[in-house]
Amino acid sequence: MTGEDTAGGNAGADDIEYGIDDQPPLGESAVLGVQHYLTMVGANIAVPLLLADAMGMPDPLWPQFIGTFFVVSGIATLAQTTFGNRYPIVQGAPFSMLAPALAIIGVVTAGGAGGDWQAALVQLQGAIILAAVVQVAMGYFGLVGKLQRYLSPVAIAPTIALIGLALFDAGQITSPEQSWWLLGLTLGLILLFSQYLDLKHRAFRLYPVILAIGISWIVAAALSAAGALGSGHPGYVPLGDVTTTSLVLPIRPFQWGTPEVTTAFVVGMFAGVLASIVESIGDYYAVANLTGAAAPSEKRINHGIGMEGLMNVFSGIMGTGGSTSYSENIGAIGLTGVASRYVVQLGAVIMLLVGFIGYFGQLIATIPDPIIGGLFIAMFAQIVAVGIGNLKHVDLDSSRNVFIVGFALFVGLAIPSYMGNFDSTLAFREAVGLAGAIDPLLGADAIAGTVLVPVIEGAAIAVVDTIYIIGSTGMAIGGLAALVLDNTIPGTRTERGLAELDRLTEDETEFNTFWDRWIGGTESQAEG
Repeated sequence: MTGEDTAGGNAGADDIEYGIDDQPPLGESAVLGVQHYLTMVGANIAVPLLLADAMGMPDPLWPQFIGTFFVVSGIATLAQTTFGNRYPIVQGAPFSMLAPALAIIGVVTAGGAGGDWQAALVQLQGAIILAAVVQVAMGYFGLVGKLQRYLSPVAIAPTIALIGLALFDAGQITSPEQSWWLLGLTLGLILLFSQYLDLKHRAFRLYPVILAIGISWIVAAALSAAGALGSGHPGYVPLGDVTTTSLVLPIRPFQWGTPEVTTAFVVGMFAGVLASIVESIGDYYAVANLTGAAAPSEKRINHGIGMEGLMNVFSGIMGTGGSTSYSENIGAIGLTGVASRYVVQLGAVIMLLVGFIGYFGQLIATIPDPIIGGLFIAMFAQIVAVGIGNLKHVDLDSSRNVFIVGFALFVGLAIPSYMGNFDSTLAFREAVGLAGAIDPLLGADAIAGTVLVPVIEGAAIAVVDTIYIIGSTGMAIGGLAALVLDNTIPGTRTERGLAELDRLTEDETEFNTFWDRWIGGTESQAEG
């Protein structure tokens, strides 16, 4: 057992069946690991599908593209749980980096930098790699961890809550063509197994997600095969699609070509990386809260963000859309009580291997959106509650605290809703009149025709794109609003919950890095 393990890993919440350092039997762990991945499969497939469609990638290449995301997810999860912050958090494709990715694709495919899907993808790879290098530096040089001294539960609570609230209007939930009976079946089964039957049998407690998805999928597949659900029905399962791809996929580094770098694209992508960092910090606090562990130290946060940066570089090399901590499996910890790092690592190994199997990606893609929607409701409701639970450390009789939390939640929902009126950063630039605003400046005698023109134009585009990307991410805008207000409106440390948080936060010496545990010869090496 390592030093950080004693910081609260197994002595946590009463409803945790397996703590962070527990190792369930191999067979049980394999099933539990797959369950953790099933909770994020909708998002990890949605991102490559959205990107492939926007790029115009040929249909035969889609299984390989999707498989690559699972391979990257498996390797990134193993890296984070072994060398990074060591929390049991699955790593996957981030939605926070989707907005700049779609913007890059839009510019390139419109003729701005080459034209076809492959040109767009190599530009996307280059932007992710360069932006991630900065993220690596921010993590391992300790810049991100220094934010911790300004983070009180007043700022943490709305940030975590907005992670869950961000998907309340996801297409899998609010689609006008929704199959409510199938969504309700999935949600009802999850609630039945995890809340009502959890004390009847361990299987219901440990496997509510995989049982609910499996039963719902079998029902939908049977009705589809019998002709009761047509191909246009949202619950239709296209079983014939499973065998329309290769058995083994040739996934490899630089499989789409050599990454290319355009400065404006890198700046835009870095805004997505910043939003991802804010979300990940919220995830770290959420998983610590759910497992009963001590709040993450500055050292743990730095190593977590630094490792996410390294895995973003790796994702760019492999040709995907980035990598970050996934909130979905944090919700699964709350539903199943399984917080074992070993379980998540085993699930990562399985996903890494099956990512090379074409049939797997196609099979996962047959899970209908209503089933994913029912899963989302259960999991993200859990995360919202975890966020609100952080307020137990603050003085809720304080008007400043009530105002800050309420304001952060409101803007965290309202501003992304406004940004949703624009399809991309290109549309947002046009809406704010960027060209008209800078044209007089660019046409000035002292500037026109000089090297300052592209510099000013690029800086203006970067500022507007950053506003759009950050503003489109609820947990980023709400978290930043709470952070600024909480550190500028007068309040005592006790009132803000900082005194209690300091007591609950692990000491810097309690988190031992991979170097400390295996190479540096510290005392924890013998324990780990």
